Amino acid sequence: MKIIMEETLEQYETLFSIEEGREDYYRYSMMKPFEKMWSTINVPLKAQQPNGYDVLMATNMLGYLNVSDTEIGKQALKKLTEVHALQTAHSSLNDCVKFIDENNLKVNADELRFGVYIADPKKLELHKGYCGFGGIPGFIQVSMYPNSYNIPRLPAVIAHEFHHNLRFSYFDWDYGNVTLGDYLIIEGLAESFAKELYGENLLGPWVTSFDKEELDYSIEVINDLLDVKGFAEVSSYMFGDRIAQEQGYQPVGLAPFTGYAVGYHAVQSFMKVNNVGISEASLLSSDKIITNCGLFSI
Repeated sequence: MKIIMEETLEQYETLFSIEEGREDYYRYSMMKPFEKMWSTINVPLKAQQPNGYDVLMATNMLGYLNVSDTEIGKQALKKLTEVHALQTAHSSLNDCVKFIDENNLKVNADELRFGVYIADPKKLELHKGYCGFGGIPGFIQVSMYPNSYNIPRLPAVIAHEFHHNLRFSYFDWDYGNVTLGDYLIIEGLAESFAKELYGENLLGPWVTSFDKEELDYSIEVINDLLDVKGFAEVSSYMFGDRIAQEQGYQPVGLAPFTGYAVGYHAVQSFMKVNNVGISEASLLSSDKIITNCGLFSI
């Protein structure tokens, strides 16, 4: 598999140096290489109507920094350059490709295109300033506002997103009919893959911020809701109240990232109880993992 690294740090240098035409530079220079990814999820590079939904609005909603935030952006750009973020990312992607090659797994794409983008630290406050998207095989984007917490975790979040590429090469993502159980296992497998490659210490806040009491309560709540269906419906349980409200979903009385944490522990329990490694678990149905993980009364 060929890895294509977008030179996003150089692109941000250019973006912050121009006053006119920033939005079009962002659309047609920085995001156009990902046009196939965006079109797959119905995001045009430019809306037909002024201020309509397009790649600018979509990335802002995902927590990317607004193109007009020059000073914040320059500070982040300086730090990303200093810590060699693109080199770290490339090394992590190579680790991921090596793993699937050694375990006879595949991603349904000849090329893997990667970009790292600057995040809005306020929008991604709960995420500790970093996040990613890897739901379309052949494409991964990571957004981050670099800090002492997330810089060491860049390889792990890339591994997490890479696993989505892997999983969706074997299982289709059905936006309208995805169940809460499906979504739990998708995220639990991805974070378990990150653990396999980089260890538990580098996992994200979406699984590490729960104490046992809170986790047990979350499992109890979700136990009766595994068949809830539809992206908007399951997102309330996956992301928790604060993020759900920000995204326009119904709050359900749960902490941030509840579904991610429960999904991770379900996959970890399944692997331990059944003596199954992540390479084998990655190819199993969500129903099989849920039924045999020992966390739910099914």
